[in-house]
Amino acid sequence: MASPSDPTNPEAAAAIRRKKNGPPIKFLVPLVYAPVLPLIRLTLRKNPVVRDRLFTAVLVGAFAHGFYLVYPFCFSCSSVMQFDSSAM
Repeated sequence: MASPSDPTNPEAAAAIRRKKNGPPIKFLVPLVYAPVLPLIRLTLRKNPVVRDRLFTAVLVGAFAHGFYLVYPFCFSCSSVMQFDSSAM
């Protein structure tokens, strides 16, 4: 039986092609939070404390998302360093 990652297996190749046809959602997220920032400023004009806190929270989330997109290897499980006790 061929493994799913075997390139000669036509079923696995079709599954991989089907999987990659969708839009890259992680790159479309800025289209959601970019218009939200000015809307926060406009709609919460009368409540500056909530406005500033919400604006800061959304902005921090946007920067965190950008960091995740630029440095994805920081969040992968394979790049986690494991402690080697025999090295001591």
